[in-house]
Amino acid sequence: MKEQITVDEQFDSLLLDKQLCFPLYAAARRVVSLYTPFFKELGITYTQYLVFLVLWEEGCVSVGRLCERLYLDSGTLTPLIKKMEKGGYVRRQRSAEDERIVMIELTDEGRAMRQKVRDIPGKVGACVPLSETDALQLYCLLYKLLNGME
Repeated sequence: MKEQITVDEQFDSLLLDKQLCFPLYAAARRVVSLYTPFFKELGITYTQYLVFLVLWEEGCVSVGRLCERLYLDSGTLTPLIKKMEKGGYVRRQRSAEDERIVMIELTDEGRAMRQKVRDIPGKVGACVPLSETDALQLYCLLYKLLNGME
Protein backbone atom coordinates (compact mmCIF):
# COMPACT_ATOMS: atom_id res chain seq x y z
CA MET A 1 0.00 0.00 0.00
CA LYS A 2 1.35 3.42 -0.98
CA GLU A 3 2.12 5.74 1.92
CA GLN A 4 -0.17 8.78 2.04
CA ILE A 5 1.84 11.99 2.04
CA THR A 6 0.25 14.89 3.83
CA VAL A 7 0.90 18.50 2.99
CA ASP A 8 2.49 20.21 5.95
CA GLU A 9 2.69 23.99 5.68
CA GLN A 10 5.93 24.14 7.64
CA PHE A 11 7.61 22.25 4.77
CA ASP A 12 5.86 24.19 1.98
CA SER A 13 9.16 25.85 1.02
CA LEU A 14 10.57 22.39 0.24
CA LEU A 15 8.12 21.66 -2.56
CA LEU A 16 9.86 21.26 -5.92
CA ASP A 17 7.48 23.78 -7.49
CA LYS A 18 8.55 26.39 -4.91
CA GLN A 19 12.26 26.16 -5.80
CA LEU A 20 13.71 28.91 -8.00
CA CYS A 21 16.85 26.79 -8.40
CA PHE A 22 15.01 23.94 -10.09
CA PRO A 23 13.67 25.66 -13.23
CA LEU A 24 17.01 27.48 -13.59
CA TYR A 25 18.88 24.18 -13.37
CA ALA A 26 16.50 22.25 -15.63
CA ALA A 27 16.31 25.00 -18.27
CA ALA A 28 20.11 25.39 -18.29
CA ARG A 29 20.55 21.64 -18.76
CA ARG A 30 18.06 21.61 -21.63
CA VAL A 31 19.63 24.58 -23.40
CA VAL A 32 23.15 23.17 -23.00
CA SER A 33 21.92 19.82 -24.36
CA LEU A 34 20.86 21.61 -27.57
CA TYR A 35 24.52 22.51 -28.15
CA THR A 36 25.81 18.98 -27.54
CA PRO A 37 25.34 17.48 -31.03
CA PHE A 38 27.11 20.43 -32.67
CA PHE A 39 30.02 20.38 -30.24
CA LYS A 40 30.34 16.60 -30.30
CA GLU A 41 30.89 16.80 -34.04
CA LEU A 42 33.72 19.30 -33.42
CA GLY A 43 35.20 17.37 -30.51
CA ILE A 44 34.67 20.10 -27.92
CA THR A 45 32.50 20.52 -24.85
CA TYR A 46 30.14 23.30 -23.86
CA THR A 47 32.56 24.53 -21.19
CA GLN A 48 35.40 24.60 -23.72
CA TYR A 49 33.12 26.65 -25.99
CA LEU A 50 32.71 29.16 -23.15
CA VAL A 51 36.52 29.41 -22.83
CA PHE A 52 36.74 30.00 -26.59
CA LEU A 53 34.13 32.79 -26.34
CA VAL A 54 36.19 34.65 -23.74
CA LEU A 55 39.43 34.19 -25.66
CA TRP A 56 37.88 35.33 -28.96
CA GLU A 57 36.58 38.40 -27.18
CA GLU A 58 39.56 39.31 -25.00
CA GLY A 59 42.60 37.67 -26.58
CA CYS A 60 45.30 36.50 -24.17
CA VAL A 61 43.86 36.26 -20.62
CA SER A 62 44.92 34.96 -17.25
CA VAL A 63 43.35 31.88 -15.71
CA GLY A 64 42.03 34.20 -13.00
CA ARG A 65 40.27 36.37 -15.57
CA LEU A 66 38.72 33.27 -17.17
CA CYS A 67 37.49 32.21 -13.74
CA GLU A 68 35.86 35.62 -13.23
CA ARG A 69 34.21 35.71 -16.62
CA LEU A 70 32.87 32.15 -16.47
CA TYR A 71 31.95 32.03 -12.76
CA LEU A 72 34.15 28.95 -12.39
CA ASP A 73 37.08 28.15 -10.11
CA SER A 74 40.62 27.38 -11.23
CA GLY A 75 40.24 23.75 -10.11
CA THR A 76 37.54 23.35 -12.76
CA LEU A 77 39.27 25.38 -15.48
CA THR A 78 42.84 24.12 -15.17
CA PRO A 79 42.17 20.54 -16.36
CA LEU A 80 39.91 21.87 -19.10
CA ILE A 81 42.60 24.29 -20.31
CA LYS A 82 45.20 21.50 -20.25
CA LYS A 83 42.89 19.39 -22.42
CA MET A 84 42.41 22.31 -24.82
CA GLU A 85 46.19 22.77 -24.94
CA LYS A 86 46.66 19.07 -25.69
CA GLY A 87 44.08 19.46 -28.49
CA GLY A 88 46.13 22.30 -29.98
CA TYR A 89 43.57 25.06 -29.34
CA VAL A 90 45.36 27.11 -26.69
CA ARG A 91 48.81 27.79 -25.33
CA ARG A 92 49.62 28.34 -21.64
CA GLN A 93 52.52 30.46 -20.50
CA ARG A 94 53.64 32.21 -17.34
CA SER A 95 53.20 35.97 -17.22
CA ALA A 96 56.43 37.90 -17.79
CA GLU A 97 55.40 40.37 -15.04
CA ASP A 98 54.38 37.77 -12.44
CA GLU A 99 55.35 34.11 -12.77
CA ARG A 100 52.46 33.07 -10.51
CA ILE A 101 49.99 34.12 -13.22
CA VAL A 102 49.27 31.69 -16.04
CA MET A 103 48.21 33.31 -19.29
CA ILE A 104 46.09 31.55 -21.91
CA GLU A 105 46.10 32.42 -25.60
CA LEU A 106 44.58 30.87 -28.70
CA THR A 107 46.62 29.01 -31.29
CA ASP A 108 45.82 29.27 -34.99
CA GLU A 109 43.63 26.19 -34.58
CA GLY A 110 41.80 27.83 -31.68
CA ARG A 111 41.17 30.96 -33.74
CA ALA A 112 39.93 28.80 -36.64
CA MET A 113 37.32 27.19 -34.36
CA ARG A 114 35.47 30.53 -34.34
CA GLN A 115 34.49 30.07 -37.98
CA LYS A 116 33.36 26.50 -37.32
CA VAL A 117 30.96 27.47 -34.52
CA ARG A 118 29.67 30.81 -35.80
CA ASP A 119 26.24 29.48 -36.87
CA ILE A 120 25.60 27.38 -33.75
CA PRO A 121 24.10 30.13 -31.53
CA GLY A 122 21.47 30.88 -34.18
CA LYS A 123 20.62 27.20 -34.62
CA VAL A 124 20.25 26.72 -30.88
CA GLY A 125 18.32 29.99 -30.52
CA ALA A 126 15.80 28.78 -33.10
CA CYS A 127 15.02 25.84 -30.80
CA VAL A 128 14.33 28.01 -27.74
CA PRO A 129 10.63 28.85 -27.47
CA LEU A 130 11.05 32.50 -26.45
CA SER A 131 10.41 35.66 -28.38
CA GLU A 132 13.35 38.00 -28.84
CA THR A 133 11.83 40.29 -26.20
CA ASP A 134 11.33 37.45 -23.70
CA ALA A 135 14.87 36.15 -24.34
CA LEU A 136 16.33 39.62 -23.70
CA GLN A 137 14.27 40.01 -20.53
CA LEU A 138 15.41 36.60 -19.27
CA TYR A 139 19.02 37.44 -20.13
CA CYS A 140 18.79 40.68 -18.13
CA LEU A 141 17.15 38.97 -15.16
CA LEU A 142 19.76 36.21 -15.08
CA TYR A 143 22.62 38.71 -15.08
CA LYS A 144 20.83 40.72 -12.40
CA LEU A 145 20.71 37.52 -10.34
CA LEU A 146 24.38 36.64 -11.05
CA ASN A 147 25.67 40.12 -10.33
CA GLY A 148 23.58 40.44 -7.18
CA MET A 149 25.12 37.29 -5.74
CA GLU A 150 28.73 38.50 -5.86
